[in-house]
Amino acid sequence: MNKEEHLIFGIHPVIEAIISGKEIDKLYIQQDIKGSGITELRKAIKQHNVPFSHVPIFKLNKHVKGNHQGVIAFISPIPFCDIEQLVPTFFENGKTPLILILDRITDVRNLGAIARTAHCVGVDAIVIPKRESAQINADAMKTSAGALNYIPVCKVDNLTDTVLFLQASGLQVVACTEKTNDTIYNVDFAGPSAIIMGNEETGIANQLLKAADAKAKIPMVNEIASLNVSVAAAVIMYEALKQRI
Repeated sequence: MNKEEHLIFGIHPVIEAIISGKEIDKLYIQQDIKGSGITELRKAIKQHNVPFSHVPIFKLNKHVKGNHQGVIAFISPIPFCDIEQLVPTFFENGKTPLILILDRITDVRNLGAIARTAHCVGVDAIVIPKRESAQINADAMKTSAGALNYIPVCKVDNLTDTVLFLQASGLQVVACTEKTNDTIYNVDFAGPSAIIMGNEETGIANQLLKAADAKAKIPMVNEIASLNVSVAAAVIMYEALKQRI
């Protein structure tokens, strides 16, 4: 799917895409826009639980030259999965699940690179929030080297609720953060596990840190005491793999 194919604009084409069940990755609506068509669009959004953002007109104009009618939708090149349906199937199939939770990862290339490594390591699913997450677009697909076609990706309304669900399902949840003295080498990843990776600038949200069963950092010895999130994710995922083989 190229960039033109995954972009839809105009009120009625977007409404039709929503009603027909297209996977809407991002939906932008111009700030303060009104009209009967917009009212109809909002009804479709509510009925189908589609996340959207109000944006200034210049952001819409960056993507579409012409009459976008104040509405642009990006169609996901992959289908999204339901984490609450997936997890039971992992156990039914005799798997020891390893799940990756990405808290507000906003760079599409970071998302793609993480997915590429996750596929190599054998991660069973990637969880992302419906809002404040990188768009799964052609760039993300390319950076993932196609891995996003093979790993189930789950979009959720609330990551904290998902963490609680995973814990209730028997998974330990480990937050990869520098805000601890424990390292990733002190964590037992042999059992069912989920790993949280945080936003490129602010890290993991406080409510997720509080909800996690364990916190673990990647030890570093020199002055630059941080790694790119895709590199950090690779380090902790391979530690989990090492413990499982």
